[in-house]
Amino acid sequence: MFIWGLNVVAIKFLVTEFPPLVMQGGRTFVAGIIAMTVLFFLNDLRKLSKKEWMYAVLAAVFGQLGHHALLAIGLVKTTASNAGLILGLIPLATVILTMIFFRERLTFLRMVGIFIGFAGVAIVVLQNEGLGAISRGDLFVFISMISQAFSFIIIKKATTTLSARQLTAVMLLIGSAFLLALSFVIEPQNASQMTLGTPMVWMVFLASAIVATGLGHILYNVAIQEIGAGETAIFNNLVPFFALIGSFLFLGETIVFLQMIGFILIASGVILGTGYLEAKMKKVKKQTIKETA
Repeated sequence: MFIWGLNVVAIKFLVTEFPPLVMQGGRTFVAGIIAMTVLFFLNDLRKLSKKEWMYAVLAAVFGQLGHHALLAIGLVKTTASNAGLILGLIPLATVILTMIFFRERLTFLRMVGIFIGFAGVAIVVLQNEGLGAISRGDLFVFISMISQAFSFIIIKKATTTLSARQLTAVMLLIGSAFLLALSFVIEPQNASQMTLGTPMVWMVFLASAIVATGLGHILYNVAIQEIGAGETAIFNNLVPFFALIGSFLFLGETIVFLQMIGFILIASGVILGTGYLEAKMKKVKKQTIKETA
């Protein structure tokens, strides 16, 4: 989560140097090649079934094309700190989708958490002049967050038969193809700008691609496979925190009071909305009954 928080900062930096879609397509392609190479040497590759290919393509559409394209475009128009806070809603969006597709029960505490979390994001995006002042950048990042959450649900379904590591590598390669194809349609004249980056820019590009996108997605998708999308999502609480710190330290962005209030509400909403607090309370109660019996 530390890496993903700083990755928001890295992408904000990169979209000021490169065309956003070409950059994202290149990043995910490098990440996919690295992930596939690692799995090849680990002997962790096999032929996918038609159903697994379908899940991989769907996950790539939402998790790579939808999420990365909209995030990059959004970051051109908004700050890394705002984007990091909005992405902090991924756990709650994942929980809502989990309830819809896996028919999990909505308890009172979860409902309160969802309300608090979305209220926190509302404070962040409306901090200037109200509803009419919502930036297009914030809106694109919000939609990218929903797209990412939906991809986590697909990943959970796909990894019942397919290794999360292989799914990640395949998703990255498919997603990079989609992103690059889209960039040639939307940014046909801008691809040449990728040759103008300085050594520092390329260092950030490769670190973001290899460490955050390649290895980071493999580890996260393995966690989804092991403990489920809703439970894994709790750790996304740390993404907006590290994004705030990173945007201040590396980009010189000003962190305002309302952003801190938004972060507290989002983090509190995630703890309640994901059922994390309820699970802890039940565990303590069960332990207490066992000790007094």
